[in-house]
Amino acid sequence: MTDDVLKRYRKSIDNIDAALVCLLAERFKITQAVGEHKAIAGLPAADPGREEAQIARLRRLSEEAELDPEFSEKFLRFIIDEVIRHHRAAQQG
Repeated sequence: MTDDVLKRYRKSIDNIDAALVCLLAERFKITQAVGEHKAIAGLPAADPGREEAQIARLRRLSEEAELDPEFSEKFLRFIIDEVIRHHRAAQQG
């Protein structure tokens, strides 16, 4: 038995997932360039002040979009931690 409504929902979810992957790929390309610049300029891999400002900003946006701010913060923290790991690797070589 086929559920056309469910198929349409899943198609939309698939499209959104594809867009998220493309956006994350673009974001990581840019943060890779930032990490290379930081390594060349002798800047630290992490910027706690910027990280906290970004998290606060994302939490506000989440509330406005009716998305759980706790989820958004966990998601951004995961991304930030991965970016910092890449920046530290760039500094090492």
